[in-house]
Amino acid sequence: MVVFGTRPEAIKMAPVVLALAESSVLEPVVVVTAQHRAMLDQVLELFDIKPDFDLDIIRERQTLTGVTLAALGGLSPLVESEAPAALLVQGDTTTTLTAALAAFYHQIPVVHLEAGLRTGDRLSPYPEEVNRRLTTQLSSLHLAPTSTAKSNLLAENVDASSIVVTGNTVIDALLWTVERCLAYGDPALDDLDDDNRRVLLVTAHRRESWGVPMDAIGQALAEIATAEPDLVVVFPIHANPVVRHSILPAVKGLANVRVVEPLAYGGFARLMVRSHLILTDSGGIQEEGPSLGKPVLVMRDKTERPEGVSAGTVRLVGTRRLDIVTAVSQLLHEPGAHAAMANAVNPYGDGRAAERTVAAVAHLLGDGPPPDEFQCPSRFEA
Repeated sequence: MVVFGTRPEAIKMAPVVLALAESSVLEPVVVVTAQHRAMLDQVLELFDIKPDFDLDIIRERQTLTGVTLAALGGLSPLVESEAPAALLVQGDTTTTLTAALAAFYHQIPVVHLEAGLRTGDRLSPYPEEVNRRLTTQLSSLHLAPTSTAKSNLLAENVDASSIVVTGNTVIDALLWTVERCLAYGDPALDDLDDDNRRVLLVTAHRRESWGVPMDAIGQALAEIATAEPDLVVVFPIHANPVVRHSILPAVKGLANVRVVEPLAYGGFARLMVRSHLILTDSGGIQEEGPSLGKPVLVMRDKTERPEGVSAGTVRLVGTRRLDIVTAVSQLLHEPGAHAAMANAVNPYGDGRAAERTVAAVAHLLGDGPPPDEFQCPSRFEA
């Protein structure tokens, strides 16, 4: 059984579902909680995945507690009735934790993809850091994306024989998607390929950045756009009104800022390819950007993905206005600094993570040998 609920989970699980469908020994049962309804459906359509069960748990004004109760209430009886040989979860969402808990309650082995990511701070990111730590305690097989993540698990006394380094499945998904060169999906972006101006791609949504930090991000974007009239700032904005309240007033009236609705994954992948650099607080983009040779500036003070920082593909800039403006300006005006980040080697995967995942699950269930592990270049490890 494969369980996911958000767009990032769906993107990273899609290659695994496709690989499982081709397996001669494993059959996927796909369950979605629809924690992100519209954005999830876009990914399902892109990869032509039809869920076997759709719990559709989200309601208006739902709290974290409400989401947790709805997910666990829907998943627990389903896990009991289906009795899967194993249950696969990905990452650190509320769906991840509740699905792992439901499986554990019914003594079903939990397989955790993207295991071992840590910031060391329970409140950053919130609530994801605690979600993934708890999921580790519930899991029988830990699929770590890098050897750094494996080291984190070993430091927590996780049995080494239960850890496999696979690389990150987001690289599989990204390479599959980029090959298809899909449309942007928004008329406001249709002229980008004929526009020789550089593109700054921006995303921001994290709960810990709501309020004053998000206001500072909006102010920084306005300052950058005003100082760089030959730069096109593209911001696919999160649907959350808290984010919009901070960003939209700050950039209103700036001709070179294009705020668009959230893009389907195919269009977003194409936008990453078109961009000159990326400014984000996303976790997944820290992995995707380097795969495309794009410098990534991360508007966070801590990251659970230190490999990119060590490799030089990613830089933490925090959420202070001046720090963001300074970092973007440097990469726009110092070609050497941009090239150093753009040309660094991607430490996150080789496009075979889904293949390794299927082999690892089959081995857990007694069908086949363990997979060869992803070898992350040692000099790029944190």
